[in-house]
Amino acid sequence: MEFGKTKIVLKRGDITQEEVDVIVNAANSTLMGGGGVDEAIHRVGGHAILEECVRIKQERGRCSTGEAVITNAGQLKAKKVVHAVGPVWYGGKHNEEELLWYAYTNSLILAKKTGAKSVAFPSISTGVFRFPVERAAKIALMAVKDYALQNPELEEVRFILFSDEDFRVYQSILKSLGF
Repeated sequence: MEFGKTKIVLKRGDITQEEVDVIVNAANSTLMGGGGVDEAIHRVGGHAILEECVRIKQERGRCSTGEAVITNAGQLKAKKVVHAVGPVWYGGKHNEEELLWYAYTNSLILAKKTGAKSVAFPSISTGVFRFPVERAAKIALMAVKDYALQNPELEEVRFILFSDEDFRVYQSILKSLGF
């Protein structure tokens, strides 16, 4: 599947094992690690990622919802890690959908600044932040589509889904978008 010149790949797996230019981390606003994807990236990537997150936090404070920062990738196979802060789901009454859109778009903007040609995303905010997977998948895919159509230098975007159910949901949403 492609959005413009950008290949879109859906994959069931472990994002820490992806060999891409940039891996996106579903971070929290403290940048100090947490659970799920965030914990796995810090564990596999090693202390170098945390050290850089600490430095960033000291310089700028917390990372607001919808924003992203970039660090080294430590021991990961990727070159860089973008730490994107997605929204906690509060029933859709607190701009959660818009903030999730910004988390994806801002991640791609930072990846572009590094010259990245390939980016791997998890399903941001759908774990402990409780964002409904169906809504999140549509926002994620549409944000990437809109970005890719404006930035043809992006060669590949992978969505690495942790569960079979999330993978099926992303497949269904992608198909419903006509791809």
